Amino acid sequence: MSGNKKSKKKNKIPARQRLFEIISIGNRNDTASTVFDGVLITIILLNILSLILESFEQLSYLDSVFKVLDIFSIVFFLIEYILRIITADYLYPKLSRGRAIFKFITSFDGGIALLTILPLYYLSGFVVFRLFRVARIFRLFKINSSYDSFHVILSVFYEKRSQICASVTIILILMLASSLCMYSVEHDVQPEAFPNALSGLWWAATTIFTVGYGDVHPVTVIGKAIGIIVDFLAMAVVAIPTGIISAGFVEKYTALRRGQLTGDEKAGLITVTVGPETSYLGKEIGKIENKDNLDILILIRDGVCVVPTRNIRIKNGDIIVGRRND
Repeated sequence: MSGNKKSKKKNKIPARQRLFEIISIGNRNDTASTVFDGVLITIILLNILSLILESFEQLSYLDSVFKVLDIFSIVFFLIEYILRIITADYLYPKLSRGRAIFKFITSFDGGIALLTILPLYYLSGFVVFRLFRVARIFRLFKINSSYDSFHVILSVFYEKRSQICASVTIILILMLASSLCMYSVEHDVQPEAFPNALSGLWWAATTIFTVGYGDVHPVTVIGKAIGIIVDFLAMAVVAIPTGIISAGFVEKYTALRRGQLTGDEKAGLITVTVGPETSYLGKEIGKIENKDNLDILILIRDGVCVVPTRNIRIKNGDIIVGRRND
């Protein structure tokens, strides 16, 4: 009996770690965490609904309800912000507690979280500060990160960032060149529309992205000819980032569904089927990676490929695909 009590105490999760698990995201196996995520998203959606309904004068009699919701939201987000500061060292386990707190506060998520709880009364009427609460809807991207979906989208953009930046640079160069050309042929005819070399950027943007507002347009024959050339070039140039992103999605889903890696990525690949005898059972992915210097690439659970986030606990029957960080 005494041995069982000792083992229970040893396996008991610290309170701060349990708090971190609850306010963490994407853990569908944790009821408390799922409920917390549901409450958070509900409050965010209510804030969106409140911002919309407040714009109707016919609903002015509900101002007191909107005010109560505003106060409740500030209190809720304040508590959440404090909890995230308290558990920041679990979010950044490789840093000391002080550095982890500082990193969270200065991170994008931490900044948005702080701006949503500014309790200053003279700022409460500013819609922009309330819109920061709406920005928390991007948490949905993280809530679904464990089961590809939104996480795949973000990872594709990250992995293809250099190609996307290169294609965007090409578009900017085309816009600048178009602006210079249009200024040189249209300035004398309509100086109010093209007063300087950069004034044609608005025309170039609406033309390249096929918006075509028509508020600024060429009137000379040469200017119209340039416009036609820019239209043709735009169809090719704007399609470049679309093709890059589409190819990235195909590559990512192929890797996730088939569990295959190509080229140099096959080197040092490790596959482990978790059973009662394995040391990985019941441990979080982040702790496994830190302890064994392992980079877990894919987690297959119940026949479904799961994106391995750090807070997922390994279950019996899981298949881990990873690689040593040498």
